Amino acid sequence: MLENERYGEAMEVLRFLLQCSGQNERNYEEWRALLEWLEAAFPEAAVPRENDADTEEIDDPDEAEMTRQMVNDKVAQDAGYADKLLASVMNGPLTEQTILALEQLAYLDRPEIDAALADWLSETPLHPLLQFRVLQTLRRRGMEGSVTLKRGQEAVEIEIDSVPLDPSEFPPAITRILERVADQTEVHEPTLFYFAQELWSQFIMAIYGTLDYESMLDEDESTLDIWAAALHDIVSESLKGFRNEDEIRPLYGITDTMRFRYEGAYRSLKQFVAAGAEE
Repeated sequence: MLENERYGEAMEVLRFLLQCSGQNERNYEEWRALLEWLEAAFPEAAVPRENDADTEEIDDPDEAEMTRQMVNDKVAQDAGYADKLLASVMNGPLTEQTILALEQLAYLDRPEIDAALADWLSETPLHPLLQFRVLQTLRRRGMEGSVTLKRGQEAVEIEIDSVPLDPSEFPPAITRILERVADQTEVHEPTLFYFAQELWSQFIMAIYGTLDYESMLDEDESTLDIWAAALHDIVSESLKGFRNEDEIRPLYGITDTMRFRYEGAYRSLKQFVAAGAEE
């Protein structure tokens, strides 16, 4: 968060951690010192903006209209503004500035933007989270039809009008998996559940449309248990530095016959976490 200048979000995480119990006192001292430094160095970021949701989406009608007007004003002042937005998205890393540029592209009444973004998705290897943000932009623009793209090692075809714009639009099975983790961790391990929420949100966007994603949608109870246990396992390992699967698997009823599928879900999450650490 600090590398991407997401100071407000970093402060929120630190405040949350300071409310959690059961950690080493040295951790609290370090979190408190870092929070105080951030509040002093970046006072303008200390109060979260109303729309600083994890999805960074513009859902309020008035705000959407203001954004549309702002973009149109910039285009009126600079005929090359749309091309500059496209260039900033296509030639830069995945940052908050990229997301803001994509949001603005959603309000430009230029049909060629759809083709440019769709071709870029189909022809260029992109970070899966950036792929998903571009798909959301195409849906906001009202593009019809589908786009075929490479997600990891899979070639997938995604219908634009079915791309979720916020967490509530994902199928119920996706939420039910996280609810299972909440049942096991929300009271006794709130720190773990907080990071499980964050990881799950990012992971689901990254695998949208893949075989892993589709496997969750049959709502088979054992499948939901497997993904919930794997999520708990990977977050616990990330926070504690060691894997404790022998204690976690029984919490979700993962039997020996489910072990192979469970390890597959764990590997998918592990690969996603590892890829993020390498960026």
